[in-house]
Amino acid sequence: MNFSYFIARRMAIKSQRTFSKLIVRIAIAGVMLSLAVMILSVSVIKGFKTEIREKVRGYIGDIQIFKYDLNGSYENSPFRPDDSTLHYLRTNKRIEHFQYFATKPAIMSANNEIEGINFKGVDKNYRFDFIKKHLVSGRTIDFRDSVKANREIMISSYTANRLKLKAGDEFIIYFVQDPPRRRKFEIVGVYNVGIENIDKGFVLGSISLVQRLNNWAPGEVGGIEVRVKDFAQLGPVSDQVYEKIDRNLRSYPLNRVYPGIFNWLDLLDVNTKVLLVLMMIVGVINMITALLIMILERANMIGLLKSMGATDYTIMKIFLYNAAYLVLIGLFLGNILGLGLGFLQLYTKAFTLNQTSYFLNYVPVEIHLTDVIGLNVATIVISLIVLIVPAMYVSRVSPLKAIRFK
Repeated sequence: MNFSYFIARRMAIKSQRTFSKLIVRIAIAGVMLSLAVMILSVSVIKGFKTEIREKVRGYIGDIQIFKYDLNGSYENSPFRPDDSTLHYLRTNKRIEHFQYFATKPAIMSANNEIEGINFKGVDKNYRFDFIKKHLVSGRTIDFRDSVKANREIMISSYTANRLKLKAGDEFIIYFVQDPPRRRKFEIVGVYNVGIENIDKGFVLGSISLVQRLNNWAPGEVGGIEVRVKDFAQLGPVSDQVYEKIDRNLRSYPLNRVYPGIFNWLDLLDVNTKVLLVLMMIVGVINMITALLIMILERANMIGLLKSMGATDYTIMKIFLYNAAYLVLIGLFLGNILGLGLGFLQLYTKAFTLNQTSYFLNYVPVEIHLTDVIGLNVATIVISLIVLIVPAMYVSRVSPLKAIRFK
């Protein structure tokens, strides 16, 4: 049997600690809390980024295609997609689907209140799966009757609260043009995406109404929303779409349409890295302190082993084995605590947030096995590498002095 491992095992299991007992427990608690905080930090940040990203891409798509011009208004310039562009979008295996839309600025008037909005027109091929998940009341627009669909509209709960409206109410919208045009609509659904830029700025209606108001030719649209199968490949797919579509068109990826939101999400990665470093430092310092105290407390044992011929390297391994044992206990407890709280939040959503500030009404959690394993391995490796330095203190213990003052 390995001599160093045998002594370390006896120290860890059967030794009755005195002074170092409390310090060792604090060290284990430090490792446990550090790992638990790191697991929760990574899980919450990943969950937060995924939820916000899915909300934005669920409403406006991953890539938006417009007509290439100098138009800087909220109203898109019309274009008719050519056959080569449509063929490419249909046959590209990395594209999940695409859909047409058109926007037009308007003013809503109801209950002696007014609100400026951007009317987003969609057609029967629009996927309402995302809106249905965030539907507060009512239903989606029914495109089976085109005449009826032109009078139906969906608004956000933000707009509904400001104008004191609900599903089933009727009101007037004034479309901004010369001369202004007014239309009466019925609210068929109220949704709550949770992102103010979207809830505050848009309402959903029929694209055919926008086409008629603007006197567009048949088949003309304001834009195309493209959704990719793998969001991680958004950059390459967006570049390819830009190269393949008609030269009179331009395309923008999601992170360029809403740069503020995605720049903010990128900053969260920086905060996570800083927190991981700080938690790792806390855990390592606790272990260094515990190891030094254990070495000082067992100076007599070190001296006795040296007098019997044990080398400094052999004695170092004894304390490193013992430290590894304590680290593993801390990791075991840290995994239980971190994963326990993570899964508790995942299934119960017990911890809530202010949706106005954070775009979500609960703390999102996204747990990946690879992240948990990576954090555990990193903690073990970094701890043992750093603990080599204090373990070298055994070389300074004199066998004669240690035994004399036993």
